[in-house]
Amino acid sequence: MSELQRIAQARLPTPFAEFNIQVYATPDAKEHVVISLGDLTTGEPPLVRVHSECLTGDALFSLRCDCGFQLNAALSAIAQAGCGAVLYLRQEGRGIGLGNKIRAYALQDRGSDTVEANHQLGFPADAREYGLAVQLLHMLGLKRIRLMTNNPRKLDALNRDGIEVVERVPVESGRNPYNEAYLRAKADKLGHWLSLP
Repeated sequence: MSELQRIAQARLPTPFAEFNIQVYATPDAKEHVVISLGDLTTGEPPLVRVHSECLTGDALFSLRCDCGFQLNAALSAIAQAGCGAVLYLRQEGRGIGLGNKIRAYALQDRGSDTVEANHQLGFPADAREYGLAVQLLHMLGLKRIRLMTNNPRKLDALNRDGIEVVERVPVESGRNPYNEAYLRAKADKLGHWLSLP
């Protein structure tokens, strides 16, 4: 696992709440972010969202995925709860990088689903790792959390590495005609817990 170093911290006012933002650097010069609210270490296990970077969904409002919608829903839920954190990990495109993700988009435009497109580019369906999330949670003093996710692999990875997930909180939002096939592939091929018709 990479050695993490906190390099910056400040207030982050948002439409949801005034959060605290911390930036952590790894030796490979990637910078990961923790956006938190309230005292995470007292009281009930806090809401936590482990969110992988998605430039197209998070910043450019793409309708091809549900990432930006999930991020907004997580920040809103944490604001309503008054306590929690989003761990924003630099794992663009399920770990394959932005350029490859856009290449995968082009393959999807020609009929492949999201899993098939990754395989055609020579990548696994999901190349993300969650050891960094475990390290960040430990640095925040967290061993028990309520995890906002639809991804069984993420939940299993955290549990396996010593984080007790006391509750899984579904985070479904943003379904639309452009991402229906994407969500179906995530449910059918990656086992994501999604309430699709």
